[in-house]
Amino acid sequence: MKTHLIFVAGALTIASAALAQPPAGLWDATVTVNDVEIPFRFELSGAAPNLGGAFFNGDDKVPSTGGQYANGTLLLNFDQYAATLEAAWRDGALTGQYTRSKRTYAFRATPAVPSSAPASTGKVPSIDGQWEFAATSSKGESAWRFVARQSGAQVSAAILRVDGDTGALQGAWRNGKFVLSHFDGARPLLIEVTPAADGTLELVLNGNQKYTAVRSAEARAKNVPAPTDPAAHTSVKDPSEPLHFSFRDLAGNIVSDTDARFRDKVAIVAIGGSWCPNCHDEAPFLEALYEKYHARGLEVVGLFFEEADQLKDPARVRAFIKQYGIEYPILLAGETSELHEKLPQAVNLDCWPTTFILGRDGRVRAVHAGYAAAASGVYHDTLAKEVNELLERLLSETSLAAR
Repeated sequence: MKTHLIFVAGALTIASAALAQPPAGLWDATVTVNDVEIPFRFELSGAAPNLGGAFFNGDDKVPSTGGQYANGTLLLNFDQYAATLEAAWRDGALTGQYTRSKRTYAFRATPAVPSSAPASTGKVPSIDGQWEFAATSSKGESAWRFVARQSGAQVSAAILRVDGDTGALQGAWRNGKFVLSHFDGARPLLIEVTPAADGTLELVLNGNQKYTAVRSAEARAKNVPAPTDPAAHTSVKDPSEPLHFSFRDLAGNIVSDTDARFRDKVAIVAIGGSWCPNCHDEAPFLEALYEKYHARGLEVVGLFFEEADQLKDPARVRAFIKQYGIEYPILLAGETSELHEKLPQAVNLDCWPTTFILGRDGRVRAVHAGYAAAASGVYHDTLAKEVNELLERLLSETSLAAR
């Protein structure tokens, strides 16, 4: 009997410990930015003490690189962003803070509960498609794009600027408007979209920035300026001159455009940084191109501009490389403030990322500012198609040795 009681007590202790940890699965979470609560999906996995977590960008997961749960506190590391999430688990909720670089957001999450009630009642207006609205930026832009994909009351959308998109905003029709939000460990954003009787959309960003969007097909007729063309935003001073670079890789070795590996090769020179969310979006695309075309003569090189502490100990850069399985070289080019000094051949270089595509002679054949990720819909598809077609054409050109 005594042995049986000990066994029961032990089992109860294990069960109690299991119940004490925050449950694995999906969570409804928020971060608070400038007093605005931004809702998003979050996920926990594993069992204490080794829990893992993930943010979402559409269907893509942004996983933690390490995590633990002990003494009622969850700690998750996202090394690819040099970020941490620390939250206490009590009264059915995780409450704490998310810190990335010098930004700290209040964080709260509760286990997701599937709703049996419909998200909305009555007729849901259609906002599916491409829209444009007047907006200015430090990059000289006069308009941005709003891209929406709709299924009934549910909408996935993104704002596309010259430097890239906002990530996949997701939400639904409720109480006369669509409420969409996004947080993948970066780019927190809340958008309220209200269709107007004249066919336009009122967009309210983070509770205070208001814009009026019109269908792209009608934008010029309604005096909305054209969005900046990312293929024409950045150029080089002398297109007849090869693009030069010479920087150290993470092992301290100098890598230059004159190295044998780049001779007579088509090359993609990608300007970015591990701090840059749109560079995270672009990395899998570049790696896929490298895998597809490397055997036919394509080289890819990343020129990363980082904070001073990352240049001394590039831990976040290493995590970035690991996260996306990058096999092409990443070079530490300098701090962001040194961009123009380190790449003096470029004209109007101010977007992260910016991608230069070089022919076998080292000359720039195309430059693309920013990166339109999958959340940008047709603009992503068009970019991918154009880049692949250009690479096919450049790779088919006669090599310099055979000329």
